[in-house]
This record gives sequence, structure tokens and C-alpha cells, in this order.
Amino acid sequence: MIDIIALRRELHQYPELGFTEFRTATKVVLMLTALGYRVTYGKDAIDDMSRRGLPQPEVLEDAYQRAIREGADPAIVEHMRGGFTAVVAELEGIQEGPTTAFRFDMDALPIRESEMNKHTPQAGDFRSTHEGIMHACAHDGHTSIGLALAERLSDRQFAGKVRLLFQPAEEGVRGAYAMVEKGMLEQVDRLFCMHLGTDVPSGHVKGASAGFLATTKLEAHFTGVSSHAGASPEEGRNALLGAATAMLNIHALPRFSTADTRINVGILEGGTGANIIAEHARMVIETRSTKEETNLELERRVRQILEHSAAMHELSVTIEIVGGAIPIRCDMELAALAVKQAEGISGIRHAEAISDGAALGSEDASYMIKRVQEQGGLATYMIVGSDLPAPHHHPEFDIDEAVLAPAVEWLERLARNVQ
Repeated sequence: MIDIIALRRELHQYPELGFTEFRTATKVVLMLTALGYRVTYGKDAIDDMSRRGLPQPEVLEDAYQRAIREGADPAIVEHMRGGFTAVVAELEGIQEGPTTAFRFDMDALPIRESEMNKHTPQAGDFRSTHEGIMHACAHDGHTSIGLALAERLSDRQFAGKVRLLFQPAEEGVRGAYAMVEKGMLEQVDRLFCMHLGTDVPSGHVKGASAGFLATTKLEAHFTGVSSHAGASPEEGRNALLGAATAMLNIHALPRFSTADTRINVGILEGGTGANIIAEHARMVIETRSTKEETNLELERRVRQILEHSAAMHELSVTIEIVGGAIPIRCDMELAALAVKQAEGISGIRHAEAISDGAALGSEDASYMIKRVQEQGGLATYMIVGSDLPAPHHHPEFDIDEAVLAPAVEWLERLARNVQ
């Protein structure tokens, strides 16, 4: 029987960034295969050209080689080489019924984990072994819940089929879209997505969430002409200056009366020396809104600013979408079922249908949810509360491991009792 806390702690020690989850995904494949699931992974589980914000080839290769050194099965991980780290598993129940899917994300964040003694992973000797990378958003817990759920359901005592989706690259909202494009959500009747924490206390669960924002992440590359900044500045075309012009005008965009909006230039870098006109500059921008159409309008205006700023300084610019999400609309029928199935579970003291506080950011499970709903199915995004010593994406982030087992039982009941 899976020791879910031990599993979570092992995954916590070996965090991997989006599309480099080679060790994690290989472990998922091995465990699911041993449980009797039909497992799809590598290029069969995710669309190559639809992946967003893919790391550079040398980054992918370094992470691949590191995973092998750390014990990843070479035959399995070879099929994931190049960033194909999605895993999908399916199992048929003992009688006919709907297809019920559960989604679990696997990736970590580029954050250096705390070494303070009060930080439980440090004190418990399961702090990240990959310096500068840590599980600071509970995805190690999510993956562990998914594998423990797979074990519970391996007895096939349910109707229909269960499909488990282990997704790479949720951070930066990059991975789900490519799994949808590969067809991994086809013929799904019910989809349950979930997250640990999110300011909900331990012992509380929510059957649905609201407040997720549509977002687009853009990466722009400006190209100019280098020249000596003192001897011949007029011969140069300053890419960094063009990018700075764009940045200021992007942040000057007006807010909207029709929807809440957010905008941010998170990265601006370029140039090689004080006396050299910068030939290259790179910028990463995000737009967000409570409405998909408003976010698309913001994106259009940002693109216009990027292109016109480049033209103003006689530069060229390329623009790439490196992440995206849309608002989530949960089906309250599933939320009500989730509340009902939470009754009587040890460790769950309170269940309610919806968490509708302030905007929670963005979630690329939104694409999976939308695809299921487009096919006439139902979907929801649930919250399993967890007391947190520090916020998500913080060096001292950790979860209350006592909530893991109740979460597994909750999902198990949903799989066995979905209507």
C-alpha cells in the first residue's frame, strides 16, 4: 500500500520544472503500469507543436540526463526526451458507465527552498536536492494524491472508466493546452480538477472555484544593430531602447470598465556592455482579465505596442505565446456531488459548494474543463484546504500532510459514485 506521505516527501526532494519532469513522470508511469492501468505517455500524450514556453534544448537535455542519474528508467524516459512529460492512464470498471477523469499537475517552481530549521522539509531531511528549484505550490502533493487514488481504484469496483491525467508545466499555464490538442480529454463525461491550499484551512473542502482569470503570456524578442555607443551611435539600432519604449507604453494601457484587468512586464533584459548599442532585447509580458474577450483585447493592444515600438526604433520583433488560460466555469451539479461525497470522511470537517473569493490567478486546467463541457460533459475545479506556514510560491511554503489521505478518499468516492 502506498505511503502517501513518504511518496510526497520523495517527490518533494526531486522537484522538476515544467516539461523537465522526467524523473517524476517516469515514476508515475512505472507505478500506474504496475497497478494494471493502460498508460499513455511521451509524444502519445501531448501535442508537440502546441506546447507553450518550452525550455531551451540544452535545458531539456540537462534535466533528462539528471533524471537518469537519479534513477529514472532509461527505457521509459527515452520516450519523454525533449520535454514530452505528460502521462495519461485509464482503467475500465466492472460495469458500463461514464468516463470520469482526474487531473494532477507535476511541475515545480524556480525558487530556492528555505534552509531554516523551522521549515519542515529542512528539519525532516526532505528539502529539495535541486538547488534553485522547489515544490512551492503543492504539486508534489497533487501527484501523490493521484497515485494513491490510482492504487485505490485498481480493484476496478466502479462503473465506466477512470482516466488519470498527470500534466506537466502548469506553472506559467503551459501544459494543459497541448494535452487537450492531443485529444486526451476526448470522450470524458466528468472531469475533476483540484488544488491543495489556496487560503482554505485544513479540514475544509470546496466543490468548485471561481475567480480564475483569463491570461496570455507573451515573449517578445527585439533585434537591432550593434554599434559603438561613443564613436558611431547613429549606426546602431538599439533593441533595448525599443523594448523599454514598449514596456512603458504597455504599463500605460488603460484599465477596462467592462472587466477587471491586470498587466505586467515581468522580464526585460538585453545588451552586452555600456559602450555597445544593444542588438538584442527580450521581454516577457502577461495580460489577465476576468473575461476572455477582454484579455484578448489587451493582448491585441500589447502586440500593437510591441510592433510599433520596434518600428519606431527601426527594429524587428518576434512575438510568441508562451502560456495561456481562460476563465473557469464550474458545473454546480458536480460541486454538489463533491459536497455530498465529503460527508463522513475523517479529516474533513466542512464542505461547501463554491469558493468565490478574490481572483486566484490563472489555471490552464481551464482548457481541459472547457473541452469536456464542449462535448456535453461536466467539470469542476475543487479545493482541498491545507494550513500553510507561508504563501504559495514562497521559499518556506509547505503543506499540511494530514490532508493528503482525506483528499484521496474524497476523490475515490467521486470515482465510485459519479452519476
